[in-house]
Amino acid sequence: MDGAVFASLPASDIDRARAWYKDKLGLDPGDSDAQGTLFYLLGDTGFMVYESAFAGTNQATAAGLSVADFDAAVAELRGAGVAFEDVDMGDGMATVDGVLTAPDGNRVAWFKDSEGNIWGLSQDMG
Repeated sequence: MDGAVFASLPASDIDRARAWYKDKLGLDPGDSDAQGTLFYLLGDTGFMVYESAFAGTNQATAAGLSVADFDAAVAELRGAGVAFEDVDMGDGMATVDGVLTAPDGNRVAWFKDSEGNIWGLSQDMG
């Protein structure tokens, strides 16, 4: 297989979702189609946000964002009003102030968009 992977995120209110991604993440859609689906590009990857009555029903991570400077990204998102989720995976694996530190030192934080989609934020370890 050779290709690109992208996330597809549902929104019950596409205009609210567009505003959230602009206000909280500083993103503008690169394009949209006749149905109002929004397409966002981040480097060589991207994601789409489409209208669906099932928005917010997934209780697992729907999309992930890997960043070079985790601390700066967390601070920037908090400054924009993004709230990080408290997660307890058991066996001592729980967030502290919204951030989980794995045994290997990798840190992860989760947040929800305006539609209830769960994003995972992690340090780019590559």
